[in-house]
Amino acid sequence: MQRTDFRFPAPRPACHESTRERHAETADDEPDESVDPDDMHAAPRGRGRVFLRRVRRVVVWTLCALLAVVLGTATRVWWVARQDARPTVDAILVLGASQYDGRPSPVLRARLEHALALYREGVAPRIITVGGNQPGDRFTEAGSGRRWLIAHEVAETSVLAVPEGSDTLQSVHAVAEVMRGHRWRSVVIVTDPWHALRSRSMARAAGLDASTS
Repeated sequence: MQRTDFRFPAPRPACHESTRERHAETADDEPDESVDPDDMHAAPRGRGRVFLRRVRRVVVWTLCALLAVVLGTATRVWWVARQDARPTVDAILVLGASQYDGRPSPVLRARLEHALALYREGVAPRIITVGGNQPGDRFTEAGSGRRWLIAHEVAETSVLAVPEGSDTLQSVHAVAEVMRGHRWRSVVIVTDPWHALRSRSMARAAGLDASTS
């Protein structure tokens, strides 16, 4: 009888792997070329561009709004400066300007001449002059204007001087108080053209029915 040796198969080394397994692990270790590295930053960059567009849009609209306000104000100033209102009113108001020791400056004199023309046209039965003085002055703007008008044949009883105010706002408030005391309300303001809108707005805010000439 022939003897047959029976041997168990030798165990496969643990480090020995199939070609398929090695290929799978190698594939896992290699970077995936189908994924673009820039995609990792695409979303933040996209949000940044949207934010910048919104900021630019806000800046542009803000500048447009400011420009509209400036143009609108300039248009109103120009329009009011061109107005020469001559309704029948309670009084003609001459806003003060510089005077030189009782003599009206060229600016104040031009206002007084225009007020005199309105008075002679019958716009109002009286003229109000307003304005205080500077430290050291002997005369006020209101008093200088009143004397000039009286010297040009306006009755003393038709000229009222309000010697108060070092600026337009103070002068307008002082005149408004005097007019309320006499129950006068409507007034035509005589001032420089580019000062017309501001002075009219102040007078209306003080409760007067004001127009400019």
